[in-house]
Amino acid sequence: MKKIVLLPNKETTNKIFSEEKLKELSTIGEVIINNDTDNPSHDRVKELIKGANIVITSWGCPNLDSDILNAAPDLELVLHGAGSVKGIVSKELWDKGVRVSGSALVLGKGVAETALGFTITSLKYMWNLSENLRNGGWGEDRDKIREVYDIKVGVIGAGFAGRHYIKLMQNFDVEVLLYDPFVSEGKASEMGAKKVELDELLKTSDVVSIHAASVPATYKMINKEKLKLMKDDAILINTARGAIIDEDDLLEELKKGRLFACLDVTDPE
Repeated sequence: MKKIVLLPNKETTNKIFSEEKLKELSTIGEVIINNDTDNPSHDRVKELIKGANIVITSWGCPNLDSDILNAAPDLELVLHGAGSVKGIVSKELWDKGVRVSGSALVLGKGVAETALGFTITSLKYMWNLSENLRNGGWGEDRDKIREVYDIKVGVIGAGFAGRHYIKLMQNFDVEVLLYDPFVSEGKASEMGAKKVELDELLKTSDVVSIHAASVPATYKMINKEKLKLMKDDAILINTARGAIIDEDDLLEELKKGRLFACLDVTDPE
């Protein structure tokens, strides 16, 4: 029987697995659950992983380096119950021939849905109207309400989340622009978007939704110069990584009242 070890702390495990799913998992092998309340340390992982054939990781789990892997010589599979596997994989893990699978595709759908929610609520000016109502107002700024219709939506990055966001936007009468240097014009068209350069996207989009990865090339990619290109009353949405936006520069633009931002992530996160 395979030994399956869940490395995340108890709270994280409970978020990922229902009791029903844990019982289902136990039909595959012996399930060892980390019941600690804190994230597992390097030494704690070494202790938990002993003799494991399958390891399930998630947020808060350390890199599976050679020291940890030596405690699990029969490890065959790592299942990452989170987005990117970059934080947990190591060269030694690949060299060992361990198969690795992540949850980015599934989580990307939820991220795209969040971005869609931000898109609709911000275009309809809901937060501002709600604040006006709480302050005793009623009809102020109703002229600023916009529909998800006859606008341009710019998407930065066509990974799992970006692609699903583009798919969701096909339900609306909008033009979708895409900036992604790794996607061809033909592929963008197949998704339902028009491939453009970043500056054109920022200059022409009514909504800009960021779905890029956090890599050196995207670090503070949306800075003062790029923000100045955006249209007045444009909406900037970031459900990707906080480091993609220079937050100090964004704050300066927001103080002017020229832009509206919906941030699901910050730097540091």
